[in-house]
Amino acid sequence: MVLCSSWSLLSPLPVHFKVKMSLSGPSMSSGGKTVRRALEFGRTYVVRPKGKHQATVVWLHGLGDNGSSFALVRFSENDNLTGLWIRTIQNLNHPLAKEHKRKGKGEQNKTNQMPWSQLLETLPLPNIKWICPTAPTQPMTMFGGFPSTAWFDVEDLSEDVADDLEGLDAAAAHVANLLSTEPADIKLGIGGFSMGAATSLYSATCFAAGKFGNGNPYPANLSAVVGLSGWLPCAKTLKNKLGVDNEVTRRTASVPILLCHGKVDDVVMYKFGEKSSQALNSNGFQNVTFKGYNGLGHYTIPEEMDEVCAWLTSKLGLEGSSS
Repeated sequence: MVLCSSWSLLSPLPVHFKVKMSLSGPSMSSGGKTVRRALEFGRTYVVRPKGKHQATVVWLHGLGDNGSSFALVRFSENDNLTGLWIRTIQNLNHPLAKEHKRKGKGEQNKTNQMPWSQLLETLPLPNIKWICPTAPTQPMTMFGGFPSTAWFDVEDLSEDVADDLEGLDAAAAHVANLLSTEPADIKLGIGGFSMGAATSLYSATCFAAGKFGNGNPYPANLSAVVGLSGWLPCAKTLKNKLGVDNEVTRRTASVPILLCHGKVDDVVMYKFGEKSSQALNSNGFQNVTFKGYNGLGHYTIPEEMDEVCAWLTSKLGLEGSSS
């Protein structure tokens, strides 16, 4: 694994909050929100492909995290931890490896932490280059102006809250810029968790519309978008954003989108994942896959990541996973 900067040994404190996000609220810039200063994005971490480079995916973290912060992964001793996941926990010298050998002893479920970049590196996707950027630290209106790493501002925990269009555009532009230097024959994708998933889905709508919310052209040609435990910003105004255009219709119909959500997620509720999928479908996105997982909260599990691997391999036309 190659890092663009030195690995941080410090993991940020997790930020937990219940989200009732704006699937219906008006879109607006930062008027009424905490005044935004110039944004400075943090470190970017890169995981190089182990095989032939066929695709590059930017993976976005959640609120309060960073590009090297930990993913919460819950393993169950009842999981069929063969192949990928046994290698994952053994390669990382993970304590769960011992738990797996002692099947039937101890706790039935283990929630473990590993950096997203390490988790992505161990996935059987040798043809993907992963880019893991860090969001800017900015005052959050919902925290009374207290700063946090965030892709955009969140004003309130209400369905009627206004979206931070300025922040969303800045984040989507940063992601598109990271993809802009990739070779022309490389397929491009965006994915993320929680607020990172929201930013990924917003980027998908910008790609489909051919422009950001501020009207500037969107430069990246996306081949896949993944959102785990997230929501769709600016859903109410999506129809107006897309307009009526043959190229827009073609892009909305063709871009593959995978949404995964836990049915007991108490941070970003399951219904927001469902509503996001429905909003995309009703606005012409015909290649949307929505997966719900019983018993899954605001973290990931091997079953979900296996789904992501299979889906990316198929949609990006990769040569196949390692055995």
